[in-house]
Amino acid sequence: MDASTQNVAEAFSRKAFVYDTFGENHPNLTRMRETVYRHVLDFLNPGAHILELNAGTGTDAAFFARQGFVVHATDIAPGMIGRIEEKITQSDLSDRLTVQQVSFTQLDQIDAEPFDCIFSNFGGLNCIDDLRIVTHQITRLLQLNGIVTWVVMPPICPWDFAAILKGDWRTAMRRLRRGGVRANVEGVPVMTYYFTPRQVIAAFDDSFKVMRLQGLSIFAPPADRKNLAVRFPRLYRLLVSVDNKLARIAPFNGWGDFFIITLRRHD
Repeated sequence: MDASTQNVAEAFSRKAFVYDTFGENHPNLTRMRETVYRHVLDFLNPGAHILELNAGTGTDAAFFARQGFVVHATDIAPGMIGRIEEKITQSDLSDRLTVQQVSFTQLDQIDAEPFDCIFSNFGGLNCIDDLRIVTHQITRLLQLNGIVTWVVMPPICPWDFAAILKGDWRTAMRRLRRGGVRANVEGVPVMTYYFTPRQVIAAFDDSFKVMRLQGLSIFAPPADRKNLAVRFPRLYRLLVSVDNKLARIAPFNGWGDFFIITLRRHD
């Protein structure tokens, strides 16, 4: 494991101790998750087998398992793996949810029948500078007509640009910097890279076709804004309404705190 990968594992192991607590009483993050879930569920058949990359504390994996899907959750951070194992025990999900500590750059270590869906939520894949390292491993793990749904951080986020109003050019321009940005995750430096939808699509071969692309938190607040929905409910509802109308319309479908993209594998 190289130094960069070690940093990611350490940073997100530390994050595991606070991540679920941060999500409590967080209506905006709940809205964002529910938007992702609705998107994915539109493409899944009952009982589908899902491979989740960078599964974090297992919130999404547990959700899909409770919906009757069979989920294999993976993450590189031992702290995150521990949280997933706790959820499996607490919710009695051992028959539908399994877990493996493995990086998305080493998917050859996954010994399983091909999956119906390969899922990754909330920017875990933004920790790598070349998505082809991941996509070149996917064909072996995905059924024909299977889908890939990834939630990725793009360069264009209007909420970041709003920081200009406070004179904070560093925040406003961070996603546009070439070569990525060094983020501080629980005191550990982690490189973060931002991708346009076109860059994500280009990482796949011609056997993949885009099925849906939508922006997430374009004008509605990003995931780290926990209190705006409570303090300014009318403004929040207005911004969410604008998002809902624009989310699938270009160019807004590639903007936001994240975008959600689903591709289907064909012959």
